[in-house]
Amino acid sequence: MSPLPSDVQIRRADAHDVPHLGELGAALMRTHYAFDAQRFIEPDSGDNDGYGRFLGSQLDEQGAIVLVAERQRKIAGYVYATIEPMSWKDLRGECGFIHDLLVADAARGSGIGEALLEAGIEWLREQGMPRVVLGTAAQNGRARRLFERHGFRPTMVEMTREL
Repeated sequence: MSPLPSDVQIRRADAHDVPHLGELGAALMRTHYAFDAQRFIEPDSGDNDGYGRFLGSQLDEQGAIVLVAERQRKIAGYVYATIEPMSWKDLRGECGFIHDLLVADAARGSGIGEALLEAGIEWLREQGMPRVVLGTAAQNGRARRLFERHGFRPTMVEMTREL
């Protein structure tokens, strides 16, 4: 694990962070669209606002957390996690779920992604979750290696067929 730079603070996101979260969320959308333009939503000019509104709606939700990594008063990354109820559809019990983890391009390789991941996991542990589930794009080898280093194992493979 890379040590977190001393000038980085991991904290709970607040309303002032929403525009920055929207920018990062839109970047996440563009990345996934580049992986598979048929599977993922096509990015457009409203994505920053749309994703920002979505993440902003999660800030006060019970059972959800958005954490940011702040460096030199700028948001360098975020993690979004929730508590998910038991699901017959997904064949799993109650769990923590990490939906998003993104580090800004300029901050990659600095340990921020690992710190955000561990902070999200720690919050889920504090909520009494027995496990954490997440998904990542099949083509995202860097993310898969990060998650595997932190004890995640592959359990499902999503497959898509266009109609």
